[in-house]
Amino acid sequence: MRIFDPHIHMTSRTTDDYQAMHAAGIRAVVEPSFWLGQPRTSPASFFDYFDSLLGWEPFRAAQYGIAHHCTLALNPKEANDPRCVPVLDALPRYLVKDNVVAVGEIGYDSMTPAEDTALAAQLQLAADHQLPALVHTPHRDKLAGLRRTIDVVRESALAPEHVLLDHLNETTVKEAKDAGCWLGFSIYPDTKMDEDRMVAILQAHGTEKVLVNSAADWGKSDPLKTRRTADAMLAAGFTADDVDQVLWRNPVAFYGRSGRLQLDVPAPEALHEGNSILRGGE
Repeated sequence: MRIFDPHIHMTSRTTDDYQAMHAAGIRAVVEPSFWLGQPRTSPASFFDYFDSLLGWEPFRAAQYGIAHHCTLALNPKEANDPRCVPVLDALPRYLVKDNVVAVGEIGYDSMTPAEDTALAAQLQLAADHQLPALVHTPHRDKLAGLRRTIDVVRESALAPEHVLLDHLNETTVKEAKDAGCWLGFSIYPDTKMDEDRMVAILQAHGTEKVLVNSAADWGKSDPLKTRRTADAMLAAGFTADDVDQVLWRNPVAFYGRSGRLQLDVPAPEALHEGNSILRGGE
């Protein structure tokens, strides 16, 4: 079984997670830039973070046979902080990097006017750079947030087939599908979706344009939720080909729109900028 986790925050995870993920069949990941859990105080902190997603994390992933790409953006939560908004002006120099396969996470957190502005601006950046967009739908008031998101997408220069609407659930899947976008679902231990609910959605709506992710981060989450979903699909009667479509071919097709997806894992380097994953000597 081959698995592509299209949304996971490996910056928050350990090398043990990489090892367990590889053993579970995970061979590729996309890491979206996101809120780190406390406010950033200047654009410079974003730039250091972006650089780590472009350098250190691909280096770490390669040690465990996993291809690593990223998406970069000003995230919705921090779009409300005037100290962070200048990141929008600097994004174009990052969006040309080879390992960047989409603009994201963009979208809504609290559905404020500042978030409206940031979402529209970054959809335009995606169109300008011929990149798809990974859109975070809000965790609160989900249906209203989805409808507002779809309205902004329709007003943008980016076609719906280049947009992945993430963090969907039973209340939002139909309208997201009807809008012509790709459908993303985050599988979590206690919140968002679980494996059984995901299987029910697949049974009701099919496997086309559906991406399943762990969204594992610094909160209570599980980087093996993609594999657990695959196992739940098989137990429910889905075929191995169905699993391969949802857990591999669909994310490859979506992020492949960037023209930058490289799934052959490079031979791991011993050092990245003079540093290794080993601590305390060889």
